[in-house]
Amino acid sequence: MENAKALNMNRAWRGWNGFEIAWLGLFSAIAVGITVITKDSLFGFTVFMTGVLCVVLAAKGNLMSYVFGMYNTLGYAYLAYVNGLFGEVALNLLFFVPMNVVGFYMWKNHRQGGKLVMRQMGLNGLLLVAAVCLLGSLLLGFGLSFIPEQNSPYIDAATTALSIVATILMVRRFKEQWLVYIVLNLFTVLLWVIRLLDGSSDGWLMIVMWSAYLVNAVYGYYNWNKGAKEGSA
Repeated sequence: MENAKALNMNRAWRGWNGFEIAWLGLFSAIAVGITVITKDSLFGFTVFMTGVLCVVLAAKGNLMSYVFGMYNTLGYAYLAYVNGLFGEVALNLLFFVPMNVVGFYMWKNHRQGGKLVMRQMGLNGLLLVAAVCLLGSLLLGFGLSFIPEQNSPYIDAATTALSIVATILMVRRFKEQWLVYIVLNLFTVLLWVIRLLDGSSDGWLMIVMWSAYLVNAVYGYYNWNKGAKEGSA
């Protein structure tokens, strides 16, 4: 029985390096600590943990990223709603939910030897991505500014536009998704810092969660950069 348990444990961590295990353990411990100290809800904790698992698995090109991502999407949409971040709500329910399904099947159908085939784009593609992100942020921010209960409309709009672009790049397996995610995570940390200063009870946990995403985005770019080079070799 003990040998069977040890074998299952080894299988669960197969393919994980020391950094990934340490990263996941560190932010899990931080999440538990903050939940206890701030007396945050168990629901908020589950949103945090599924989010962390989602992005770690995405950095590894693992299909299970989309399974944990679906729960995180629905949970985060609720937290954004009660905090008056309606751009985030619309983004998660109208875009991320269907894209989780699309992404799962796209990744499933583009694998070789059990590994996801990763891609990279040229300079023209990068310039187009930057232009779409900037224009989308300005237009959406202008629209959100007319909603009386909306908080931080232009920052909320920037996170929404960046999230849409990054998700499309992720589904299409481009490594440049992680560059967009780095900028997105910086903006989202700022967004929740503002909400924390305004008295949000979810602020601390969301700041830590998005800071964890930022660290993961840097690692994700490093990992996918190697994968894209191997795929084009």
